[in-house]
Amino acid sequence: MKLLLGFVLMFFSAAAASGAQAAKLQLALNWKAEPEFGGFYAAKLSGYFQKRNLDVAITEGGAGTPVVQMVANSKVRFGIAAADEVVISQARGTDVVALFAVYQINPQGIMVHPERGFNSIADVFNAPGTLAIQSGSPHALFLQSQFPRYKVTLVPYAGGVATFLVDANYSQQCFVTSEPLIARRKGKPTQSFLIADTGFKPYGTVVIARRQYVEKNQKETRDLIDAVREGWIEYLRAPDKANNTMVKLNPAMDAVSMKEAAEVQKLFIIDAGAPTQELGKMTMERWRTLVNQLYDLKLIKNKPAAEKLFQNF
Repeated sequence: MKLLLGFVLMFFSAAAASGAQAAKLQLALNWKAEPEFGGFYAAKLSGYFQKRNLDVAITEGGAGTPVVQMVANSKVRFGIAAADEVVISQARGTDVVALFAVYQINPQGIMVHPERGFNSIADVFNAPGTLAIQSGSPHALFLQSQFPRYKVTLVPYAGGVATFLVDANYSQQCFVTSEPLIARRKGKPTQSFLIADTGFKPYGTVVIARRQYVEKNQKETRDLIDAVREGWIEYLRAPDKANNTMVKLNPAMDAVSMKEAAEVQKLFIIDAGAPTQELGKMTMERWRTLVNQLYDLKLIKNKPAAEKLFQNF
């Protein structure tokens, strides 16, 4: 113990002597503190940012938080977005790029009542009832393009599960790692279908920054991503510490649901047995497919080059 304490004191003395001041950075989330962000909180709580001389402030978001615009306008250095937002932003002339993708399989889905007997998203669209979904969003437009003669009534998604709990004919978009767990905790059985299974597969919970900033600050960016990867490795192994912090920040999600979500989301983040150094990395093929899909949906008027949309570290 004395040896360890001595080492720590030497480390901080050396840092003080060097006069190196920690780089102050902000990581803007696009939602409340939940397990989809667990690795970022783990990186901060376990000092992985600090040991790289980074002082990272993690700020929560919510419905409508314009994280991409905040990054594009240099209001914050780093943020969290979906991959489709990166493509659309670049098509509109910004230099926002993706640096790390938490979800290799996007957990966005459609949550339904099991008693309706649905077997797929196609059944949801081809049956009467109500589907709450984010109007005009890429995933909503893609699904509408796949099922053009749908019978379901589409209504705007307002968040939460309150209506789902009381209306047996009500379906809604969800993160399969979040809302279904909350509904079940409230005593309502659920069934969920992944939107990715219909062919729309943008990376989810993606760390973004401006390309110009990344190019000028390669070491700082690499240090940040290395710390993030280290944080996610820890969170996948032992999520309790980060969960305890997040449940205080977001009491709408209880500790049990946090723990369940942390376990459920593992397969969306990394394949069993895959090397941890591959956490967060992206492929050209996935980005190219996404660009083509968004172009076909007329959400972009020009196609950004796939190689310009991301950088792996």
